[in-house]
Amino acid sequence: MRAPISVVIPTLNAETQLGPCLAALVPGLEAGLIRELIISDGGSTDATVDVAKAWGAEVVTGSASRGGQLARGCAAAQGAWLLVLHADTRLGDGWVGPVILHLDTRRAGWFRLAFAGGGVAGRIVAGWANLRSRFGLPYGDQGLLLPRALYADVGGYPDQPLMEDVALARALKGKLTSIDAVAESSPARFHAEGWVRRGMRNLWTVTRYVLGASPEKLAQGSRR
Repeated sequence: MRAPISVVIPTLNAETQLGPCLAALVPGLEAGLIRELIISDGGSTDATVDVAKAWGAEVVTGSASRGGQLARGCAAAQGAWLLVLHADTRLGDGWVGPVILHLDTRRAGWFRLAFAGGGVAGRIVAGWANLRSRFGLPYGDQGLLLPRALYADVGGYPDQPLMEDVALARALKGKLTSIDAVAESSPARFHAEGWVRRGMRNLWTVTRYVLGASPEKLAQGSRR
């Protein structure tokens, strides 16, 4: 029986983050869970593609639009399940068991968010993110594991530069659940902008999107 999970990761100049992200997946390879690694690159000018190939990943390329990159990566996937991760996110120790349990469901699952070295501010932001996710709105940096058939049923990722994760979460309404494992994300953007400023900016961007602002317009002034 073939391993069930195709891992899909969008990248753009992610050479320093990609290695740790992929290294955290090794327990899943050893457990026979992961069928393939698919890196959907948006035109990296650093060594991202070389790192991906060194890990044995299949690389698909195209324009740098995260929604489009994810759509291309998922289209290339052969597994019965899709595990979508950001390059600056890595699954925490002990994730294999909870993922095996999740495979007995037919639902989409998100991981509990944590920040590496985020301190008190990071724990507060992660706590809010995990609470928000329980109401049906996980973001892409939390990872997403879902059946390929369910992904197809809801129309997959839209080809848009921003809010592709929100769009898919809304399409999956009522079909999302938590996975009892951690997705540890980089706090680099929060450190660069400040935790409060970055958090409020993300919230305002999502609010504008839900109220009808186009992803293209939002992308001109924001990047999550």
